[in-house]
Amino acid sequence: MLVRTARLFPIVVVSHPLHPSCVRSSTRTSRWSLGSSAAAAAAASRGLRSMEPLNTTPEVPTAKPPCEYVSPAAEEEEEETRPAGLLPGETVVKEGKAAILFPSANEVFYNPVQEFNRDLTCAVITEFARDLLAQRGVTLVVPGEKEREREREGETEGAAASLSEEEEEEADEADVQTEEENGAEGPTVDAVVGERCELGLRVLEGLSASGLRSVRFALEVPGLQSVTANDFSTKAAALIARNAEYNGVGHLLRASCRDASMLMYEMRGKRERYDVIDLDPYGSPASFLDAAVQAVSEGGLLCITCTDMAVMAGNSGETCYSKYGSVSIKAKYCHEMALRIILHSLDQRAGVYQRYIQPLLSVSVDFYIRVFVRVFTGQAKVKNSASKQALVYNCVGCGSFHLQRMGRRSSNGKHVKYSPATGPPVGPECEHCGQRHQLGGPIWAEPIHDLAFVQKVLSAVSGNPSRFGTSKRIEGMLSMVTEELDDVPLYYTVDSLSSTIHCNTPPLLQFRSALLHAGHRVSLSHACKNGIKTDAPPAVIWDIMRCWEKTNPVKREKLSETSPAFKILSTEPGSEVCFTVREDANPQSRKRHLTRFQENPQAFWGPKARARAGGGIATDLQDKSKKCQNKRKNQITDSELKNIHCKRFKQGTCTHGDRCCYSHDLQQTNQEKTE
Repeated sequence: MLVRTARLFPIVVVSHPLHPSCVRSSTRTSRWSLGSSAAAAAAASRGLRSMEPLNTTPEVPTAKPPCEYVSPAAEEEEEETRPAGLLPGETVVKEGKAAILFPSANEVFYNPVQEFNRDLTCAVITEFARDLLAQRGVTLVVPGEKEREREREGETEGAAASLSEEEEEEADEADVQTEEENGAEGPTVDAVVGERCELGLRVLEGLSASGLRSVRFALEVPGLQSVTANDFSTKAAALIARNAEYNGVGHLLRASCRDASMLMYEMRGKRERYDVIDLDPYGSPASFLDAAVQAVSEGGLLCITCTDMAVMAGNSGETCYSKYGSVSIKAKYCHEMALRIILHSLDQRAGVYQRYIQPLLSVSVDFYIRVFVRVFTGQAKVKNSASKQALVYNCVGCGSFHLQRMGRRSSNGKHVKYSPATGPPVGPECEHCGQRHQLGGPIWAEPIHDLAFVQKVLSAVSGNPSRFGTSKRIEGMLSMVTEELDDVPLYYTVDSLSSTIHCNTPPLLQFRSALLHAGHRVSLSHACKNGIKTDAPPAVIWDIMRCWEKTNPVKREKLSETSPAFKILSTEPGSEVCFTVREDANPQSRKRHLTRFQENPQAFWGPKARARAGGGIATDLQDKSKKCQNKRKNQITDSELKNIHCKRFKQGTCTHGDRCCYSHDLQQTNQEKTE
């Protein structure tokens, strides 16, 4: 344990440019406030760890003397007000049931926006443990669920009171007989939060930083045997150990200072594997995936976070291929495509070791994506991997997309045949706008959620809303996930379809109703508030937009003959479209006004800057983020335009004269050039 109690400084000599030297006697019990040079010596004298913030900024001389006497009474009062185990300069951050110590000089360890991520992870692991430990005879006791059970028992008391004594005896005998037939040996074991369960789960958090997530696991998730909080930084590992003791979970949580990949490689044995592995790195998790798919147990849970969305959303397709083995495309559906790229990468790396994945939940949230997958072993099922991946053909003109499976699987009874896929599904040019196609992928083309599991998590969170601080958002997010078409990859956006043909955007309900009237399925997407997932082909979607344009016409004479809009609108609709709003066009999550897409929680809420090797954060990226934040809202005023020279006046073509909002002062322009 690395907790250090405050103690008095030994003899220290401090020189000050404006005052004689201040010498402190070892026999005095009072204390002097020291300058910057003495602060380092005092820190070294009492054994301060490198995690402790050290203020080396020189003090500005003021009217008061540089050496200020602090009375023993004031010193004792300061120590009494400071919480036990809290070193000078540290702060306590509370989230969920955890209270974490943070050095105030290192803000990179904590991002409050990620509370939703941690809450959702606790909820998912709880339901995963409930299903897995039920097979071992362990029942989870989650705080707050007893009250809900009591309410249910109160509702059933009336029905139970109507049973006669004979009926109750018959029911008891039937229960005993059923237990004997099932081979029940005795009552199940109850697993309580904060207590070690011998039959419970072994959890690894590979990149823990302060250990907040691991401490929350130990305090909020029942049925755990052990939690290993690992970080490569010695400062972070020491902070994890302190936080474990500070929260009283030292019997469950073990701090580790290892390379995450090497730690997982060493735990590849079947008896040493972890039941749950959580990876939440700064940026890409690509370098940890190979070790993670080997170190997780049979049917174990992998929780992966990706924050390198610029790469996965199409800004750098070649970098995405080098990391994940898939080419990303800059398209409107880029966030769901990012989810399918990481799932493809996980399945591809697991297949090397005759393992395959089963996605439980995949969400795109704020500035990152988060996937929860189970990993199984099976040589026969690994052969299905090729038929689960697909290439994406994306039209650069109208945004229509087509998927091409990488393999084909056909079954005839017990006989399964695998063969190469045939294609491509498109011609050299787009049949709707005549433009070329981009090729992306391969991506995961199977469902990205297990709807039955998601429904369990949703029921647990909505039935116990006081358990998490972001319960409302979790309920809204998971409600949208359950409403999505799980067998339809990617989505369109209504605003991009309207932008392609330069017309007004149709209301979302009318567009969804038109697809339903045409006999197709449709749903919203949790990844985009304007997203439309449908099994309708692109030809039907453009027929709907053509019919909408007839009631909201555009100026055809302004359209270029080579533009996608001219080519699309030149074709007559192939069928009639009805825009009458249907009742089933509005999903329940929208009717109930659930929190689905919340506003930015705070300024500069995105990912924090990368940690430096010596501790602390690099302020360059943080300053750049603050500079570029809301830059479009800070428009140039008319007075500022006068500082910009008029180009037309310089060319002699400006006709506004003194009314021109730009400067006509050529002398000022020449001075700027001279400078």
